[in-house]
Amino acid sequence: MPERRVAVVTGSATGVGAATVLGLARRGYDVVINYTKSAAEAAASSAACAEAGADTLMVRADVADDADCRGMVAAAVDRWGRIDALVNNAGRTSVASMAGWEGLDAQVFHDIYAVNLIGAFQMIRACAPELKKARGAIVNVSSMAGALGIGTSAPYIASKGALNALTLNVARMLAPDVRVNAVCPGLILSRWFASGAGEGGMDLLKSQYEQAVPLERASTPADIADAVIWLIDGAASMTGELLLLDSGMHLGKGLSGGRTAP
Repeated sequence: MPERRVAVVTGSATGVGAATVLGLARRGYDVVINYTKSAAEAAASSAACAEAGADTLMVRADVADDADCRGMVAAAVDRWGRIDALVNNAGRTSVASMAGWEGLDAQVFHDIYAVNLIGAFQMIRACAPELKKARGAIVNVSSMAGALGIGTSAPYIASKGALNALTLNVARMLAPDVRVNAVCPGLILSRWFASGAGEGGMDLLKSQYEQAVPLERASTPADIADAVIWLIDGAASMTGELLLLDSGMHLGKGLSGGRTAP
């Protein structure tokens, strides 16, 4: 029987992270399930992965804390002796329109960058020696907000734009041993987006999004997880790519003059 591979997925108690660890478990990976507050959800994610045949390790850690990052990686290496894949999925945002800019202070930027950018860098740095030995892969979960400069939160948009730039830089630095890519989703039908939309706001947000994008659908966590897993297990010739998973948002609906017959 081939040796099982190991993946570390940050923010993997719910949403895209939970879908990713479950998909990896089904493909023969043992998985680190990372969380900060959602202990019950992390336990549920762990149980689902175990049922799929994976050995799991639940680690409560804040990626904004470098010691936590290094501790999570050390725990994985102690448990399995290797790391083959890292998915930087943990994220943080704030909701602030242009009209609310006066409510943004530097600390909001610092708090969001600490998770979305610095946390990703710290995890990459901690995992890099093991990933090089395994000739593994890194996938950063970014956002169309960073690719297109759109959305309501300037700190979040800027953090994801910076994460995209970091992806390109690290892809150069870790080649040829480690492939490094990012996915840039649009709207995802997840608890994370729903919490930002507010009570009753998710249905409206979904409707507006699906009217605005060419494919007329929002993504599910499983949609994004499928792409992440492909970048890990396939995409052998791909590194430094920002994969747009936005139902065609970047095309601009209607710019072609509408649908034409085949």
